Amino acid sequence: MATTVNEQITDSLTQVNTKVVAEAPAMAMGNLYTSMGLAISNASLNATSAQQQAGITMQSATVQGINSLTAIGSAVLGRAAEGVIEKD
Repeated sequence: MATTVNEQITDSLTQVNTKVVAEAPAMAMGNLYTSMGLAISNASLNATSAQQQAGITMQSATVQGINSLTAIGSAVLGRAAEGVIEKD
């Protein structure tokens, strides 16, 4: 039993299949560009965060160094003052 299919149906299916096949590369490139944009934005965010954390670490190291320098000066002055006071 042979059944014939209406030509309008076959033409419609052919057009839909052609449309899907034709749009596939554009969709793939769109997805690629979207994922690349997300990856680059995440990399920028991570770099910015790392730079901020490094700045905080360097600032705290500088403060600790200055505290050490001033503490050494105070200790030396304290020893000298102690030496002067004990001689009396």
